[in-house]
Amino acid sequence: MKLGITPWDFADRSARGLNQQARTAESFGYDSFWLPENHFNLNAIPDPLMLLAAVAAGTDRIRLATTSYLLPLRNPLQAAEQVAVLDQLSGGRVTLGVGRGYANSMLRAFSVVPSEKRKLFEWCLKTMQQAWSGEPVSLREGDEPVTLEPLPVQKPHPPIWVAAFGPKALAQAGRLGLPYLASPLESLATLESNYMRHRLAALEAGHEALETVPIMRTVFVSNNTAEVKVLRERIHQEAQKSHRLEKDASIDDWSIVGDEFYVRDKFAEYLERLRVSHIVVTRLRIPGVETTSLHRSVAKVAEIVGV
Repeated sequence: MKLGITPWDFADRSARGLNQQARTAESFGYDSFWLPENHFNLNAIPDPLMLLAAVAAGTDRIRLATTSYLLPLRNPLQAAEQVAVLDQLSGGRVTLGVGRGYANSMLRAFSVVPSEKRKLFEWCLKTMQQAWSGEPVSLREGDEPVTLEPLPVQKPHPPIWVAAFGPKALAQAGRLGLPYLASPLESLATLESNYMRHRLAALEAGHEALETVPIMRTVFVSNNTAEVKVLRERIHQEAQKSHRLEKDASIDDWSIVGDEFYVRDKFAEYLERLRVSHIVVTRLRIPGVETTSLHRSVAKVAEIVGV
């Protein structure tokens, strides 16, 4: 099982701050460093590839990944170029998590009709894949085809995972034969159902069974009982603000927070029930937790997984 992580300090989006966090994760043995894409809110990250380019310069091994690079917002040729440039810049370390976007107000701000986001997503993705193949491609019938340069280091292109939420998105990801990157707020039971739906859609479309099973989870480990108790209460309170949290879900349904024995057992459960191949440690932006405690947790999780 491979281990990824998102930054624990999103307030510092400087090259120095992001590199320091990525280098710390790399030194502990983490496989990947992930950034989301979001717009028009506090601590927004509208251009994750630009930030990951800064991280590429300060790291050697860790993969550079997006949790939800929003394809309906983009010109597919320009997006294909930017991903290829980052893959070249990093020596072939990009993992591209792609998404559609769910906030209608954000989509409309980019002149995207919300009901068309899935169609735009698929068109953009297929155009990018064609461009990465080195074949001439045009966006409109009658336009002169162009050929992408540079091409990605990874062939035929960087790994693509689909951030999906809801039956239609899951079915689309399966039909495209691409791994599904699960939400950090869905329960383990829901994830079991989602992966079954996703696998069935993939098989019905003629794809082989997908071995890549990534999930995002809030993970924090501490052997200080009092610290864990306070932290669990704080995380649960923060999560109540999200409309995506399932009704009546307990903190143990969607997060892994406890001592090292508890965390080890939960990882084993996720591996047994979901056949998880990657866990992305996320949502570490918890008020009141000292950086030293976060570093200890990040290190201990890597030790538990054995990376």
